[in-house]
Amino acid sequence: MAGNSFGKLFKLTTFGESHGKAIGGIIDGCPAGLKLNFEAIQNEMERRKPGQSKIVTQRKEADAVEFYSGIFEGETTGTPIGFVIHNTNQKSKDYSHIKDVYRPSHADYTYDKKYGVRDYRGGGRSSARETACRVVAGAIAKQLLKGLKINAFTSSVGDIFIDKPYQELDFNKIESNAIRCPDETKAEEMIAKVQAIKKEGDTIGGTITCVIQNVPAGLGEPVFDKLHAELGKAMLSINAVKGFEYGSGFCGAKMKGSDHNDLFNTDGSTKTNLSGGVQGGISNGMDIYFRVAFKPVATVLQKQSTINNSGKTVEMQGKGRHDPCVVPRAVPIVEAMAALVMADYLLLRRQESRDW
Repeated sequence: MAGNSFGKLFKLTTFGESHGKAIGGIIDGCPAGLKLNFEAIQNEMERRKPGQSKIVTQRKEADAVEFYSGIFEGETTGTPIGFVIHNTNQKSKDYSHIKDVYRPSHADYTYDKKYGVRDYRGGGRSSARETACRVVAGAIAKQLLKGLKINAFTSSVGDIFIDKPYQELDFNKIESNAIRCPDETKAEEMIAKVQAIKKEGDTIGGTITCVIQNVPAGLGEPVFDKLHAELGKAMLSINAVKGFEYGSGFCGAKMKGSDHNDLFNTDGSTKTNLSGGVQGGISNGMDIYFRVAFKPVATVLQKQSTINNSGKTVEMQGKGRHDPCVVPRAVPIVEAMAALVMADYLLLRRQESRDW
């Protein structure tokens, strides 16, 4: 099974399934001498872990990270960093009813057709449980990035959107509510929406906006490794993601060039930032901002018609513990993947220059 690694210089390879004994990963390429803040790493895990509020899955996992290599006396050694996160609260029996059944909009059918076998317990390798490994690596990448600031937040749930530009939001309020929305009024509406959807046994989607600040100009490798292209790949690799846009995004397609162009100030900065901090695939020193769309969680606690592995039409109903909306727990995952991309490009810059 290929496709389990991400990154070039700062590279993460993950392993494990949702209901296996553990999940984990190997981080290769992290420079030596980085003093790690383990409390900060675990805090990122707390932000992603299940059971943290009434509007997410109630699976209870400590998500405590155990490091096995690449670290000595709290500092990275430059060798591969190996880590494990034990699964302690699996309820595999909740999935026995889908052993031979393909859940609509899940990876059950496609995994079976590709590999001829699938781990039906919680989706196995296709489960979002795997993203915990990304958060570990992203937390380390954040510490490597030093001056860069990466903040993601819930910008919409269903048809409820934040109607303010990110510059008017207080990022310190992101963690003040269960939905991780810095607009307190909209946050209350979003939480109420998720709770109502949950009572119906249904799910709902939303969007996450991410802002990367203090980015130096000159990061990116045209033509095929453009900075925004790598960010897009990183985001689209996250479970349930259906779309990615940066800068003006799809709204830019409605504009005239004379209105869309970011005019320069004398210091090289721009008066506007519809480019989203990237021009020609290279960072220009302005804020990088993008939006990621998440679909409604595929598992609904309602009866649905589907097929089994014999091709017969059957009726099924979701059981067990599931997120009615994946967005709040996906916020730290988006930040983690953004950090991995930026770490890769900053390490490449280190190879090319010794000015940082």
